[in-house]
Amino acid sequence: MRFLGTRQTPRPVAAILGVPYDGTQSYRRGAAQGPEAIRAASWSLETYSPVLHRDLEAHLAVADLGDLPVAGLDPSAMVEVVARTVASLDADTAPVLLGGDHTLTLGAVRALVARHPDLRVVQFDAHADLREVYEGNRLSHASVMRRVWEVVGDGRIVQLGIRSGIQEEFEFARAHCRWSLGALALPDTVRHELQQVPVYLTLDLDVLDPAFAPGVGNPEPGGPSFQDLCGALRGLGRLRVVGLDVVELAPPLDPSGVSAVVAAKLLREVLLQFFTAG
Repeated sequence: MRFLGTRQTPRPVAAILGVPYDGTQSYRRGAAQGPEAIRAASWSLETYSPVLHRDLEAHLAVADLGDLPVAGLDPSAMVEVVARTVASLDADTAPVLLGGDHTLTLGAVRALVARHPDLRVVQFDAHADLREVYEGNRLSHASVMRRVWEVVGDGRIVQLGIRSGIQEEFEFARAHCRWSLGALALPDTVRHELQQVPVYLTLDLDVLDPAFAPGVGNPEPGGPSFQDLCGALRGLGRLRVVGLDVVELAPPLDPSGVSAVVAAKLLREVLLQFFTAG
């Protein structure tokens, strides 16, 4: 099943790739089923966004290239598959990854930094994900942004919605990230900086309060609503997004299916906001 509004096209603006992997999830698994659930839930939506006044079918050429063969791989091998696949895309086609656990972000960033040395990463997440090691592993959903920092360097990660982490993570973020805060708003200076450079956008569904998206591996109370999140994304303005992901949906943890619909609608909105003109 393909995502709503996607079609076969030789030169898509964006290409959707599923990464059905949850090998590093530590509390509750199920994110390997995320890509399939997001695609299925998308068909409960319309292609038109009444907020953005844009339509997936009319205004955007997006292809759905299916899922990557990552089942059973160790985390480093999965990251390598993601990196190779993203690197193989046409330079004018932005990768849009459906998770899967958050570790996949590292593969996409590794590939895109080779193409965009000045890449910035904007992370919407409840968790800092900046641990050096988690449960004995340097490569984990809890340490993925530390590994991303090793790729992009100081001052190139912006974190929004962060409300959970150990003390060392918050200290690291203050020292090495451009911005890291529990709120979703950015100062004008940071927003202006982001508008001058290529950006990778990573959206961990647990940034939302569990009342709006309970189907995640590590729910964290005290988060924003869906409307708040979409408003914050629109507040970023016209960023030059060269890749993005939506991660950590775990469909078995939400039998209602609402979390999958939330993820699908979030993806529709970011596709229409960042990859269409106007």
